[in-house]
Amino acid sequence: MTLHYELTCMFCSLNELISFLHVNQSKERGTVKDKVDFKVDEDVTALRKAIEGLGTTEKTLIDVLTQRSNAQRQLVASAYEKATGRKLVADLEGDTHGDFENLLVALVTPPALFDCNEVIRAIKGPGTTESILTEIFASRSNKQIRDMADTYLKETGRLMIHDLKSEVSGDYAKALLILAEILYEAGEKKWGTDEDKFIDILCHRSVPQLRQTLVEYKNISKKTLQESIESEMSGEVEKLLVAIVKCVKNVPAYFAERLFKSMRGAGTDESTLTRIIVGRSEIDLLDIKAEYKKLFGVSLHSELKSEVSGNYGEALMLLCGTED
Repeated sequence: MTLHYELTCMFCSLNELISFLHVNQSKERGTVKDKVDFKVDEDVTALRKAIEGLGTTEKTLIDVLTQRSNAQRQLVASAYEKATGRKLVADLEGDTHGDFENLLVALVTPPALFDCNEVIRAIKGPGTTESILTEIFASRSNKQIRDMADTYLKETGRLMIHDLKSEVSGDYAKALLILAEILYEAGEKKWGTDEDKFIDILCHRSVPQLRQTLVEYKNISKKTLQESIESEMSGEVEKLLVAIVKCVKNVPAYFAERLFKSMRGAGTDESTLTRIIVGRSEIDLLDIKAEYKKLFGVSLHSELKSEVSGNYGEALMLLCGTED
């Protein structure tokens, strides 16, 4: 069996698992839900007043955009453009700046387009930001990846897979490109590198067996699959495979760890905070908050309060929800 096929087996199983979890996950696990008494025209009027008046009223922007679901924001954005002849995103970009601007733009962007923009940001310019690519491709379902690829083609006129091929290389590229392509290929069984062995462990397993496989591996080897990967592999491919194992075990815990690391070290990584909190606000942010407190002994809300401030911090904390 070729390395490419073994990677494919693992990642197709992973994406099936993530898809399964998305389908079966309660919609109540997000912190942001549809506003019950939602009125498009009232929101458009409020946004126009906030943007077109003398000085931008940031509080109105925050109150309207953080307290609506993404689907409702799309209705508002469409009605706003119809009423003004201008795109809401363009007006937000013109009237706000910095991390606050990036957050508001993320809020009014459809999820697939937001992921697409993050991939473009990760690969454009000098150097590639592998951590963003790893996070997105390890944690998204098959449907999310397909939607992102379709959006990428529509936005750029190019295939996402072709642009990725020009930016990444080595084993990391093999792994990432399979996640991006979602290929199904046959091959001839072959034991080769350590990478082959690690990945073969997760091959030929049905979706319900994947998590049990991690338990059985530890019983046999006396250490976890993650520990084996970390001790015998290195570089970006190690980080990607570890991210995949973490997502198989517990997606909310994976994101909790990403959030924790984004607020540690020299400076806060606001782009990661924005991507995760906006991206998971309607999916599983309640579970991420619970995992954060369990893993680190403090609430995500209190950490945000101490790390971010101003309009950006206020908007993030509203998306995060009330103190745990």
